Amino acid sequence: MRLAVDVMGGDNAPEAILKGCIEAIPLLGPEDRLVLVGNRPIVQEMLGERGIDDPRLELEHTTEVIEMHDSPTTAVKTKKDSSIVRMALLGSEKHPQRCDAVLSAGNTGACVAAAMMHMRRLPHVHRPGIAVTIPSFHGPVVLIDAGANPEPRPSHLWQYALMGETYAKTVLGIESPRIAQMNIGSEEAKGTGLTKETRELLKSTPGVNYVGYIEGREFFEDSADVVITDGFTGNTLLKMAEGMASSLMRALAREIAMFDPNLLLQFEPIMKQLYKKHDYHEYGGAPLLGVNGVCLIAHGSSQARTIKSAVRACQEFVRSGVNRAIVQRLSEVCTATT
Repeated sequence: MRLAVDVMGGDNAPEAILKGCIEAIPLLGPEDRLVLVGNRPIVQEMLGERGIDDPRLELEHTTEVIEMHDSPTTAVKTKKDSSIVRMALLGSEKHPQRCDAVLSAGNTGACVAAAMMHMRRLPHVHRPGIAVTIPSFHGPVVLIDAGANPEPRPSHLWQYALMGETYAKTVLGIESPRIAQMNIGSEEAKGTGLTKETRELLKSTPGVNYVGYIEGREFFEDSADVVITDGFTGNTLLKMAEGMASSLMRALAREIAMFDPNLLLQFEPIMKQLYKKHDYHEYGGAPLLGVNGVCLIAHGSSQARTIKSAVRACQEFVRSGVNRAIVQRLSEVCTATT
């Protein structure tokens, strides 16, 4: 398996990204390759400083970097020798040394634009969407879209439901995923035209376990296994959930310490385990569902352990055959509705 990693993308790049790649080496088999995409002199110097000389690490030299503040589409078109663009090219089926998966913690919009431009889309897919698996007390919940498409059409959200359903079945092992739409209320009369049109599409689609609308407060209450929404709302919800989880853990630790410092020592192993279950660093990256290949997008603030987890996630995604299942599902639905 060949995996390409954008070493230059992310708030903590290239140090944290490269360190994560080094920590991921034990995950590789003898024939696996981790392609480090970035400035060769910088990468070689950092590997040399750490005494790393492993044939499973390959270098793909680039001279440009797409920054977090760059306009995604413009940057992808003008910075053709950037690490993100070169990474996407390596993920293209036309590349002579195609990689089975690509990974970046860089500019999300640029990753999406580059993947669509060079990796293209799977058959029947209109727009790819970012699928984030969020842990809850009742099990994982797939949120799609989490930032790829802020202004979707009803057909896009409809396809997100089908792709999210397939992902939940194939990767998470949920037999009949419950599909819900994020809305300002559970009543059918509420919502925008986009929301209502999407609802009608889902209600008329055979084989979909559609459970209707849910509100934000129901997200963690075992109301659904897959929640679909536009990329703007999804990204906002995701970051709010991350911040809330972190704040609650700190507040809980502070209150226990004030009540009894010794009690905090007793609770420390439990709190660490609980935090680990809700820590995005443990999940690595989120797949961009719908592209013709495997593209994982990691958090901009990724640390070394985030990248290591993301490499593992790439391997699991490739082995799962999710893309084949998505193509089959969309093909079945398109045939049934024509």
